[in-house]
Amino acid sequence: MEEVLRNILESLVDNKKAISIKVRQEDGKDIYTVKVAPEDGGKIIGRQGKIAKAIKTLSKALGAKEGRRVEIEFP
Repeated sequence: MEEVLRNILESLVDNKKAISIKVRQEDGKDIYTVKVAPEDGGKIIGRQGKIAKAIKTLSKALGAKEGRRVEIEFP
């Protein structure tokens, strides 16, 4: 899951080295906290949050396929 998420983010941002993905388990969920460079923040959120919503939807679908509950956070 983390590799797929990293590949998606790398295709969206300019500063690929600044991508940080941390995973933690909470209440039976895998929670991925994603951080990027400040200048790339808008690129992963998109207009009205459409890109962020698409990333979350895709991640939940992939997690469900593996039998896991997944949540993505963009702080």
